[in-house]
Amino acid sequence: MLDLYGIGNAIVDTDVEVDDGFLSEAGVAKGHMTLVDSAQMADLADKLKHLPMNRASGGSAANTIFAAQAFGLTTAYTCRLADDENGKHFDAEMRAAGIQISALSEAAADGRRSGQCLVLVTPDGQRTMCTDLGVSSDLEPSQINSTLLETAKVLYVEGYLASSERSVATAVNGCQVARGADKQIALTLSDVSMVSFFRDGLTAILGNGIDILFCNAEEALAWANTDRLDVAISELSDIAKEVYVTLGAQGARVVSRSGIADVAGDPRTPIDTNGAGDMFSGACLAARLRGALPEDSARFANHAAGQVIMQFGARLPSLEDYLTLKDRYLSS
Repeated sequence: MLDLYGIGNAIVDTDVEVDDGFLSEAGVAKGHMTLVDSAQMADLADKLKHLPMNRASGGSAANTIFAAQAFGLTTAYTCRLADDENGKHFDAEMRAAGIQISALSEAAADGRRSGQCLVLVTPDGQRTMCTDLGVSSDLEPSQINSTLLETAKVLYVEGYLASSERSVATAVNGCQVARGADKQIALTLSDVSMVSFFRDGLTAILGNGIDILFCNAEEALAWANTDRLDVAISELSDIAKEVYVTLGAQGARVVSRSGIADVAGDPRTPIDTNGAGDMFSGACLAARLRGALPEDSARFANHAAGQVIMQFGARLPSLEDYLTLKDRYLSS
């Protein structure tokens, strides 16, 4: 019996500190995610090879599932990995956390490698991501463990899957399995680029509606093509029964059956905002699936996201750090 079953990309994040000039020279949009191919990734990595880097398993849904597991849920994760250095690193890290994960899919070859993301962190704490999905973009519907998914309380899907037709089909299949088993479905819009350029894929995954939706204000406004957050939230409320819109230091706006509520943030001076949204989703689901009300779940999620931005990387340094965070929050 699982609490949470995730479907998403398998990416190994490599964090590196750069200045704004490097972003301009590389031609990437600051604060957003840009998809690159393997050749572009090799070129960027070569330009950065003289700088210190930190490697960790990542991917939006993977970070969320990792946080949810670390906060006490039982989880599983479906993804596609090649049998290479990054694939083995990702597999080992997820399994060590207790997450049931798909087996390595294939031997690595030119153009057939595990996904990688360069996280370019500027002095203001903003993160700009350049992502080569590798074999992750070929996630197949057949890789979903339907028997396992049917035991879960909630299916969690990342919006980044909308960038690949095959991954869209896989996400749609997962949602069909979940609906057929009367399970809840949660989804994150992931990034404004997904809303702007892959809306059709997101629409297909959302189907006739889901139970829980996560996004930030920029993504919400882009979805509704408006500059008014209240209008955007009204439109998103037609898609999901519960909507959590993160507002940075201002906290989050929560829409549920109880109405609309603003939950205060946990203001911090960020070192690296990478993974804040993923942590929010994982912490929120961990609290929600243990019986917390939507507002209380968002309050804990704000606190957890405030902790992760105080360090480099999208995850806390150890599993024990997640438990310590939760224990201190509950005792405060």
